Amino acid sequence: MKKLILTTILFGYTVLSVSGQYIDYLGAGHADNIMVTSSSDFGESTASKTITGAGLDAPLMETSRFLSHATFGANRALIEEVTEKGFSTWIDEQMAVTPTVISPMLENIWQEVFDARVAGGQDPEEIFGPWAVHYNYAWWQLNMTNNDLLRQRVAMALSELLVVSINSDLRNRPEAMANYYDILINKAFDNYLDILKEVSLTPTMGYYLSHLNNPKEILEENIHPDENYAREIMQLFSIGLYELNNDGSHKLDGAGNSIPTYDNDDIKELAQVFTGLGPGAVAEWVEWTDTPFFGLNFWGTEARVPMIMYSEWHDTSPKELIGGVTLPAGQDGMTDINQAIEHLFNHANVGPFIARHFIQRLITSNPTPAYIDRVASVFNDNGQGVRGDMTAFIKALLLDPEARNCASMSADENGQLREPLVRYLQVCRALPTDSPLGRYWNNGFDYLDATGQQILSSPTVFNFFPPDYQPVGGIADANLVAPEFKLHNTATSVGFMNRVNNWVLWDGLMYSWEGDYGDVTIELNTLDLEDEADTPERVLNELDILFTHGQLTDETRTIIRDSMDPLIWGEYQRDRVRLALYLLLVSPDYNIRK
Repeated sequence: MKKLILTTILFGYTVLSVSGQYIDYLGAGHADNIMVTSSSDFGESTASKTITGAGLDAPLMETSRFLSHATFGANRALIEEVTEKGFSTWIDEQMAVTPTVISPMLENIWQEVFDARVAGGQDPEEIFGPWAVHYNYAWWQLNMTNNDLLRQRVAMALSELLVVSINSDLRNRPEAMANYYDILINKAFDNYLDILKEVSLTPTMGYYLSHLNNPKEILEENIHPDENYAREIMQLFSIGLYELNNDGSHKLDGAGNSIPTYDNDDIKELAQVFTGLGPGAVAEWVEWTDTPFFGLNFWGTEARVPMIMYSEWHDTSPKELIGGVTLPAGQDGMTDINQAIEHLFNHANVGPFIARHFIQRLITSNPTPAYIDRVASVFNDNGQGVRGDMTAFIKALLLDPEARNCASMSADENGQLREPLVRYLQVCRALPTDSPLGRYWNNGFDYLDATGQQILSSPTVFNFFPPDYQPVGGIADANLVAPEFKLHNTATSVGFMNRVNNWVLWDGLMYSWEGDYGDVTIELNTLDLEDEADTPERVLNELDILFTHGQLTDETRTIIRDSMDPLIWGEYQRDRVRLALYLLLVSPDYNIRK
């Protein structure tokens, strides 16, 4: 039998003298013939667990952090489930879950709103809608009730790359927004080439970047193709501004300068490719025609039907693309478009360009070149000779050592400021909520005003923040980037704190704009935490698992605990929990995810 001599001094453990062929260590799970005693046992915490390791929170913390990358937020049950299954298995299962889409929800919500208003005495002929706010209701309803958690997180990351926004007439076309977002949901784990092609043909994108009804050049009438989409599909959706190595670093010319991927002539040539696209169908409210035609404006276009080619408006001249590739004269317009998109997709820049975007959105603001290289390599080839496979790409990104190991997590340059919308959703998903009607109709615009972010609401096609944004100060001095800080200023920082105050202290987690026609109050339910409030450390441990993933610092923990302790009168359990939750959610420990 092995002989073990154990000395415990305060919280430190001195290992042991072992006879045998190996050295053991505490917490390895070996407790045979070992008796551990202590002055007292606390609840389910017993002295023997210092040897067995049972009940340790570290695996839960690791899973919680993983789910903060892969979802909008996780409650205790999901954290325990994924801890048991393992990350890789859970990812595979998530990729097999049937997508939950927005369009049917939008239709159902609008019908419910319409019926409620009629029942309330409004004239049906004077009720117009749906509008952008009803799209917000549907998006929040989906993301509060769905099971395809990873898919929805990837869809949001896609929406911040392939940007359309309500800062346009899309505000008045929520069915167009829903159809567009459904493409991102449905295609999230498909091939990036298919995503690019389908997005390019949506009237929503055609309107937003103005290649809907884009005519060929007619010099005598001073008509020229619109260059907007040609520019953005290169700059923002595929190859970026500069030639890249596979690790995302810039290729340099002989003088040490970055090499542009394209110039203005390349934009003009590609603009000719995207000519001739027009409405594929007429919107149902158009009464004077049911036949689509080139020139029918976006308001009259059925946004759920892809654009089609009107050959007489397509430029049939040869077109020289980047890299010296020429599309021959006289080709069908859709052939031109497909070949041009495929050519861009196969450019060496796309792997590292897309890899950096998704790593920044899901994991960290400053991925190492090695991390980008590994993920880009999977984009380039999924191991079976397929380029652009989003399933393999996303899995590689989430399971990469730089995303998962402790060394990377503790590096000073690692981490990111959580996006405002992600912070909001994490609170809503991590804790129970009380919604009397099972309804999560959130108008979203109040939060947009307070923090600068709501889904599909970026100020421009360049998203809410550029990927290379550097706030003045230590981050810029260290030559690092922090894109999300573009939204973080004296107004939005206070705006976020005020929203947190409403969520946790005034029972205002979310609400609609339906007033007497169906407004309900959605509240956080903290009863389980309140049961533990007599022991503040237990509350803090649970909040650490849910929100800070084991990274709640001693300093912040002490501040919160010292604020909880004096609350001893009335409904002090509730007050303790709500105060702790508020202080944690406005702390750097939560807002900066490592």
